[in-house]
Amino acid sequence: MQFDDDVLECFLENQLQLFPEKVAETLEEAEDFLEDCMAVVVDSVEEVLAYFEEEGIDTEGVMNEEILDADEVFDIGDGRYLIVEG
Repeated sequence: MQFDDDVLECFLENQLQLFPEKVAETLEEAEDFLEDCMAVVVDSVEEVLAYFEEEGIDTEGVMNEEILDADEVFDIGDGRYLIVEG
């Protein structure tokens, strides 16, 4: 998957929400890391929920705001979300 600069910058700025220390310092390192851990970008909250359900995570009764608070979910700021499995 190709990650655009908005996605990479979002990850660089917010990576400490998921990891105890920085895993990337540059856009290139961020892209390499996201490719290695098979991160995905989805276009809506509904797709975030569908992703977690597909991964076997029980989301029944979970509010949209709660799923977006998950450490693995990064709000890119343009309606898309980056999901990184730590």
